[in-house]
Amino acid sequence: MTDVAENEKGSNSGSSDNASQHVYERPTGLKGKYYHPVTQVCLLGLVCFMCPGLFNSLNGLGAGGQVDATTSANANSALYATFAVSAFFAGSINNKLGSRVTLMLGTTGYALYIGSYLAMNIHPNAGGFVIAAGAILGICAGLLWTAQGSLMMAYPTEDQKGRFIGIFWSIFNLGGVVGASVALGQNFHSTANSVGNGTYIGFLVLTLIGVLIPLTMVDPAKMIRTDGTKVTAPRQPSWKTEIWGLWVALRTDPMIIMLWPMFLASNWFYTWQFNDYNGAIFNIRARALNNLVYWIAQIFGSLAIGALLDQKKFSRRIRAFSGWTILFLAVWMVHIWAYFYQKDYTRPPKALPDAQRLDILDKGYVGKIFLYIFCGVLDAMWQTTAYWLMGAMSNDPAKLAHFAGFYKAIQSAGAAGMWRTDGEGKPYMTIFISTWVLLVAGLLFALPMIHLRVKDHTDIADEALARMDDSGNILPPEAVTEQQKGEKVTV
Repeated sequence: MTDVAENEKGSNSGSSDNASQHVYERPTGLKGKYYHPVTQVCLLGLVCFMCPGLFNSLNGLGAGGQVDATTSANANSALYATFAVSAFFAGSINNKLGSRVTLMLGTTGYALYIGSYLAMNIHPNAGGFVIAAGAILGICAGLLWTAQGSLMMAYPTEDQKGRFIGIFWSIFNLGGVVGASVALGQNFHSTANSVGNGTYIGFLVLTLIGVLIPLTMVDPAKMIRTDGTKVTAPRQPSWKTEIWGLWVALRTDPMIIMLWPMFLASNWFYTWQFNDYNGAIFNIRARALNNLVYWIAQIFGSLAIGALLDQKKFSRRIRAFSGWTILFLAVWMVHIWAYFYQKDYTRPPKALPDAQRLDILDKGYVGKIFLYIFCGVLDAMWQTTAYWLMGAMSNDPAKLAHFAGFYKAIQSAGAAGMWRTDGEGKPYMTIFISTWVLLVAGLLFALPMIHLRVKDHTDIADEALARMDDSGNILPPEAVTEQQKGEKVTV
């Protein structure tokens, strides 16, 4: 271990207060590469590649790769219900236990959930186990995604956040690409309309590898950004103080509430896309191919919007409004296009016979797969922009953990309601219209927040949680600035 002495050069794009942040010398050589923020975000992406990425690939097949969509819908409803509760408090748990432990605890639920589908393939009456595994996964997912969001938004400098989010989202969605490729290869000639045991076993092995990756990541307290500013590590105070910090984060930055409709919409559309479009009208190999191109499209969507949101020649406010405008136009384009397909079919009393399902060689398939590609692009742009807007409000990992918790809690509450609605057999058109309306509403509510809250730089005065001591008292900005002087960081 080496002490890295403070370098009095000043910071050009620091973590909280650009004028007062001090620059630290970064480690060099192989250690420097391993401790680089990009390397750590890539490892973070790999964790999500192995766990939620493969989960998304399985869900993207429609009904988790099964014929019966009811069990899958009910499992997802249980998952997102517990996810919503877990995520709301997961920021406090993350700040107390640390990000690496929180990540590792969060990954375990994904292995259990994928294993439950394997059990159902072997024992068709194991639907109750799948639903229970979904509920457990919801608790774990709240932990994983809160820790992930905190690190992903805290490691980059202010002018790198879009790029870092894009890098993470691309690696994460490679899990969906790989999983979808495996499913497509194994089921290309299948006539069963559901995936085989081999697909679930392959997913389970990869997910178990993902459980171990957080052990290899660097302690956030030892991380230094590319501009030399130190990542502020959560203090790990008492549980009482940490829960109080949850309220402080909300009370001192109430504009986050204006993003809640956008958060609510961010998983709402999966129900229609996965179950009521891909799962409803395509056979298994068409579903598998659709799933593959959906996650590939996510990679391009996240990188494209991330690059726009980090354009240095424009102010951060201009970039925020530009991202909002692109999302608004994309929502209308995708859903007008989708409406012309949705109006021609409705929910049958049971799954369509294989002979009536659309195959990749059938007439009309090309237009429908291109719609699914644009659904994937829109999803990636929506999620990336939501994270970027939260990152524009703070650089403090503790505060960002709470924001990420709000995001995943509200997102999951919406998803739980929609998966339950789908499980109850509500009309496809009802689910589709609700998706469209909520996406538009989410953007309209976000607009005043962008106007009033997004600034070109985040100051220490904006970081109430970073100024809170272990007793829950909020210190004045100048007191925090004095504390930063003379600090050293050990890496």
